[in-house]
Amino acid sequence: MRFPRSLSAVAAALALATPFALAQAPAYPKQPVTLVVPFPAGGPTDAMARVLAQKLGDRLGQQVVVDNKGGAGGSIAAEFVAKASADGHTLFFGTTGTMAINPSLYSKLRYDPVKDFAPVSLMATTMNVLVVNPQVPARSLADVIKLAKAKPGDITYGSAGNGSSNHLSGELFRSTAGIQISHIPYKGSAPALVDLLGGRITMMFDTIAQQTQNIAAGKVRAIAVTGPKRSPLLPDVPTAQEAGLKDFDVTIWFGVLAPAGTPAPVIDKLSRDIAAVMSTDEMKKRMQADGAEARPTSPAEFAALIRSDLAKWSPVVKASGATLD
Repeated sequence: MRFPRSLSAVAAALALATPFALAQAPAYPKQPVTLVVPFPAGGPTDAMARVLAQKLGDRLGQQVVVDNKGGAGGSIAAEFVAKASADGHTLFFGTTGTMAINPSLYSKLRYDPVKDFAPVSLMATTMNVLVVNPQVPARSLADVIKLAKAKPGDITYGSAGNGSSNHLSGELFRSTAGIQISHIPYKGSAPALVDLLGGRITMMFDTIAQQTQNIAAGKVRAIAVTGPKRSPLLPDVPTAQEAGLKDFDVTIWFGVLAPAGTPAPVIDKLSRDIAAVMSTDEMKKRMQADGAEARPTSPAEFAALIRSDLAKWSPVVKASGATLD
């Protein structure tokens, strides 16, 4: 069959161009991908990263290996990835803490959450729940605020330590409600919970997954959740916004980032694959069971969230006086 002269020229050009284009397109991934997690193995952040790594590896056709690098509130891991080769084979499992809070907690941070990273996609979000000891005469957020205003400083709240999400939840609550409450830092959430159950502290902001059994057993009383909408695990517990604090929102997120300079085609592929993984019913149910919500985003949307949360948490951290170096 003979082509018209113009079509023949086009066909010849395509025949020459296609091998060239294929040769120029980066093959990714060429080797196993390392997902650096900023906290030790066995914790909730590690668990989220590992379930994503397995599913993402299936889509990429290469193993995604989790590398736990704990220390300095996640800063050690973040700095490591910021200095890694920008080829998509070393990724960072970032959190609200590492990307939006640490810059205000550490005066000598060795990475820039905006300049040193290329956001890929958000993975999931979760929130805290405010719980009180059952002996506390408060059944609503309004009751807690009333108690705090009646006896400034007498209401105590525990946290996993200075700068932790449950500490800053309390600080945002204090400033938003215009009350005086006393922060009691612990070395982790577990000892804080022991003292809450024992009645030695008044209340605590903690992850929903950690508190659902205690709430069901009547060991603590749920007052409000910190996110913009109710949790499926606690459908009868109002949000703080519903309870009257319109500007109160503590949403904790987890997402994947690459070193700055990673090629856009690699970023886009990773973002699409993460979205595909997190959009499955299996992953949605897995996240919900952990008190989280699957929330894949575009790279641009994730970048905007990081900038927004940096601006949000900076004044809260400064007002709290918390520093970690």
